[in-house]
Amino acid sequence: MSAEEHELPTVYDPRNVERRIYERWERSGYFQAGRHPERPPFSIVMPPPNVTGVLHLGHALDNTLQDITIRYKRLNGFDALWVPGTDHAGIATQARVEKTLLETEGKSRHDLGREAFVERVWEWKHQYGDAITRQIRALGSSCDWSRERFTMDEGLSGAVREVFVRLYEKGLIYRGHRIINWCPRCSTALSDIEVEHKDQTGHLYHIRYRLTDGSGEVVIATTRPETMFADVAVAVHPDDPRYAQMVGKTVRLPLTDREIPVIADDYVDKDYGTGCLKITPAHDPNDFEVGERHHLEQLQCIGADGRLNALAGEFQGLTREEARVAVVAALEANGHLVRTEEIDHAVGHCSRCDTVVEPFLSDQWFVRMEQLARPALESVARDELHFVPSRFSKVFVHWLENVRDWCISRQLWWGHRIPAWYCDNCGQLSVSKVDLERCPHCESTNIRQDEDVLDTWFSSALWPFSTLDWPDLQSPDFKRYYPTSALMTGYDILFFWVARMVFMGMEFTGTMPFETVVLHGLVRDAKGQKMSKSKGNGVDPIEVIEQYGADALRFMLATSTSPGNDQRFTWDKIEGARNFINKIWNASRFVLMNLEGDFQPADLAEGQLDVADRWILHRLSQTVRTVTHHLDEYDFGEAARAMYDFAWDDFCDWYIEFSKLALYGADEERKVVARTVLHRVLTSLLTLLHPYIPFVTEEIWQALPNTSEALIVETWPISQTAFVDEAAVSQMQLVMDAIRAVRNVRAELQVAPSKPVSMHIRCESGDDVQLFESVRHYIARFCNSDDLTIVAGGEAPEKSLTQVVTGAVIHIPQAGLIDVEAEIVRLSKEEARLQGEVDRIEKKLANAGFVAKAPEAVVAKEREKMQDYQMKLQAVQGRISDLQK
Repeated sequence: MSAEEHELPTVYDPRNVERRIYERWERSGYFQAGRHPERPPFSIVMPPPNVTGVLHLGHALDNTLQDITIRYKRLNGFDALWVPGTDHAGIATQARVEKTLLETEGKSRHDLGREAFVERVWEWKHQYGDAITRQIRALGSSCDWSRERFTMDEGLSGAVREVFVRLYEKGLIYRGHRIINWCPRCSTALSDIEVEHKDQTGHLYHIRYRLTDGSGEVVIATTRPETMFADVAVAVHPDDPRYAQMVGKTVRLPLTDREIPVIADDYVDKDYGTGCLKITPAHDPNDFEVGERHHLEQLQCIGADGRLNALAGEFQGLTREEARVAVVAALEANGHLVRTEEIDHAVGHCSRCDTVVEPFLSDQWFVRMEQLARPALESVARDELHFVPSRFSKVFVHWLENVRDWCISRQLWWGHRIPAWYCDNCGQLSVSKVDLERCPHCESTNIRQDEDVLDTWFSSALWPFSTLDWPDLQSPDFKRYYPTSALMTGYDILFFWVARMVFMGMEFTGTMPFETVVLHGLVRDAKGQKMSKSKGNGVDPIEVIEQYGADALRFMLATSTSPGNDQRFTWDKIEGARNFINKIWNASRFVLMNLEGDFQPADLAEGQLDVADRWILHRLSQTVRTVTHHLDEYDFGEAARAMYDFAWDDFCDWYIEFSKLALYGADEERKVVARTVLHRVLTSLLTLLHPYIPFVTEEIWQALPNTSEALIVETWPISQTAFVDEAAVSQMQLVMDAIRAVRNVRAELQVAPSKPVSMHIRCESGDDVQLFESVRHYIARFCNSDDLTIVAGGEAPEKSLTQVVTGAVIHIPQAGLIDVEAEIVRLSKEEARLQGEVDRIEKKLANAGFVAKAPEAVVAKEREKMQDYQMKLQAVQGRISDLQK
């Protein structure tokens, strides 16, 4: 395509480009894997966003890093597969639909019934699932939409049942009556990692339990006096002499007519507090274990709704918070409350709705984790799984070594229903990969399926292989793309999701589901706070895209990231990213305007290249090598910064200016070389930048002559050793140092760039003279010097300003530039003013009363002022001295 066929507008407007470019990419099939079966495969799966609404900045970061990776691998000649998809998100989605149903129709899910309600959730999924995929497209994500999956697709549902049945048959899934985490608001069980522990201020209540024989009392301390109605024992340590005579006796449970035993158990820490514990097996996981050992009753005084039940007597019906206040008041009135102390402690909250979690005794389904964790630990020890950054490997291993059984059942209607059936005829339990109509044991039709659904993370744990057609081991996609190559996700779901994928992958495929796990941080607000709707500090990525374009958002997120660390979102960063894109756009327009319509790049023979050409090609080769290294290491931020520095500083600010000497000169051969170098550097730079800012780079690519059909399928640049030229670097460094030196002098003297200056360069040696002479034309042109002298040694010109550069001192005579006498008069007045300020502050700081009485910050501020005035005074005195020479 020639430049005349597609000229670039003066201003880049992403709204006129991004949708058109994306539709072209998708229509052309560039995103689809398998188009080049001869190439090596590279595959990743998208962490599936929940179908609960819209994407947030965390999703935008996640998708950006994945898209950078997949585009980079595609440009490097891989058969790159990126599997997109969404997650049904059981608790979150059901809660959203229930809320909408209540607000719009005044109905609950129970009013509709299970089947009708689930149909409503499917409608929600289609509406918001489609919205999410539109947003993913708007970000520029080049995933293979022909392989899009949903965690409740028919194929994935089949994989879920297959896994459940196999684990159950191996004894790794069981149904048990155990303490679980219960959310009263969501009305469902939670796994341990769905509980967020937050530090908050509470109270420790010391309560008197009197022995029923009247021989004494014990004092226990608890943060939850409202659970005392379910106490079944008081425990002491068996080796604690203070309570040895009490073991076997009973105490009267305050506010009740029940007696409970005093027992001895090693769990009690005799050196902590009073050395006595109330044992409430149904409301504390540790107490549950004590109760199991001593065959104690399991009483519950708090129901699933978070309110006290009939066991609490007069306190029945109160919420946990209301009951705590009322119970404490009653204990104090009856003389049972010894004292209350304020404490800070960690309290578990539901990660979905922030409700305080209740330890709750319930019949639930569990996965035995110890046996599943063992192969994962061994595999990590064999270095079969790599973390970026590597520090997360230790975190991962520590969690594996301390893993607890996973509660996988949820009291919901939306999700993968547990494939277990109960027979009301023979009482047997059966699990099956297909729906059962008869009991396999007695042939009775009087069977019912378990009401619960599986934890969302159960199906998500299968994502790397269930999306590739497992359990069909002969599937072409499974055979070619599994195990996947890498996983990119936030460190906050390392245990929620990554660990469980590792367990399931090892168990059902015998291999790690991915080779590398790249963990990025959270996107926080400008103050470092976590973004949320409740705080009002959230930022909608689509709004950013509509205002600034997807490329600006992507580049900002990528340049702000470092492996495993959080980043802060600020609007000035977005502005900076947009400015960079505009810089690339304007540089590209300059190159296009200087390429003829039938432009053909010339062969770049070494003898044809000017020093600036050799320098920019060296820097390009160096940048390609640096960017390639960082992207291979998944260090997206460092790769972006290397490209930014090269594009903005080396290419736009320096080389384009240098090239104008040839482009606007009379030497036709130099023009051809300069155009060829500009074309080569720009096309290489666009290819490097493409994974980060794909839309603008593709739009520019389509306007350039002598380019391939689409940048998205171009070949990644190679760092060419033929262009390594340290001598050119040294020469151009001299030029840039000289230009900066003269610009500094002009700024200091307020001399316009258009006014010619004289320059006298005194070099340290003859070799340095040769270096400066080799770049004389650049120095003279860009310093606007009409009188340039380059010598070795010698005397400095009179009344000149000096700038020291490598190998030389640059003198700029002031004669003709300024009125020396008038400038000395002006500077002398400024010297007197500054001296007065210094004297005033010195006197102030010498006042012992001021220093002693004034706030420390005020005194420090005065000292800062003193230093500033002294520095300015010295600079003015130095200028006067230079002018008087």
